Amino acid sequence: MRPTRLGDAEIEYSMTAVKGWSRAGNTITKTFAFASFLDGIAWLQKVAAAAERLNHHPDLDIRYNKITATLSTHDAGGLTKHDFDLAGEMDGLAR
Repeated sequence: MRPTRLGDAEIEYSMTAVKGWSRAGNTITKTFAFASFLDGIAWLQKVAAAAERLNHHPDLDIRYNKITATLSTHDAGGLTKHDFDLAGEMDGLAR
């Protein structure tokens, strides 16, 4: 079943639950900073497991100890509950 794209009001409400994320059109983005490259990669391995479990995969850009995650549900053409679920998981794993 295809996920349902959220409307602007639902997105704005969902943004209040994910601190530090910013919206750019049909995506949400956040840059995570780590003490070292290997700390970032260790976090990324946990994110990969969560993404597989949720069957929702982020776009990731790794720059030494900073990893930028961009989320959108491509087959829905925008943001869905899946994006905010994964954003919350990523935040939790970064703590």
